[in-house]
Amino acid sequence: MSGFPPSEIGEQLSLARLVIERHLAPTLQAIHLFGSALDGGLKPGSDIDLLVTVSDAPHESLRQALMLDLLTASAPPGSGGSLRPLEVTVLARDEVVPWRYPARRELQFGEWLRDDILSGTFEPATLDHDLAILLTKVRQHSVALLGPSAATLFEPVPKEDFSKALLDTISQWSSDADWEGDERNIVLALARIWYSASTGLIAPKDVAAAWLSERLPAEHRPIIGKARGAYLGSEDDDLALRGEEMVAFVRHAKAAIEQILS
Repeated sequence: MSGFPPSEIGEQLSLARLVIERHLAPTLQAIHLFGSALDGGLKPGSDIDLLVTVSDAPHESLRQALMLDLLTASAPPGSGGSLRPLEVTVLARDEVVPWRYPARRELQFGEWLRDDILSGTFEPATLDHDLAILLTKVRQHSVALLGPSAATLFEPVPKEDFSKALLDTISQWSSDADWEGDERNIVLALARIWYSASTGLIAPKDVAAAWLSERLPAEHRPIIGKARGAYLGSEDDDLALRGEEMVAFVRHAKAAIEQILS
């Protein structure tokens, strides 16, 4: 069936759902799968993206217990086992319906937080401009593993808030210290944001990078090509060694995106 979760991650999705239900069952309204598992296919380092919706914000001890337990259903990128990295966002529906900007997320779990979680450091619930992009993406294409469709459960994000979220995202990247160690993801994120600013749609990373490559001046094409190749697993990721190219590309991309959205 089109859009159905890939069989290769079926067992991990069942495991993740068991963990989520174990902690959130009394308030759980929906679990939606979205992202590369459905759009363009899972790549070597792709996360499994889950949006979890609850009726009431979980208290702090419950948040912490859930994040610790999610570690058992996830694995760091490149670990070589049967588990992929999970990225799980938990929302209380009353915080996003009716829609407001920025909206509050109750919890975000990802492998980049593993060491913090194991050491007892937990991110608090917070206002998050990225939810405008995430909910647009989920309403555009997702599968309900539990509960109603995302289009039924959530209101559309207004175009002006979607644009504001794109601008708030790129404002985080001003100098090489802001992307050190994460160069590939920042290049691909800028490609996706540029695509979204231009089209109002959300594309997979490799699709957005290919789209952008055709529109870039020649001097910026090598870095977008290298980022796309590394994401697809066809090239080594050496973007950390391309400092001047990174700075030039980020500045060019930010200026172009700001001009489109102004």
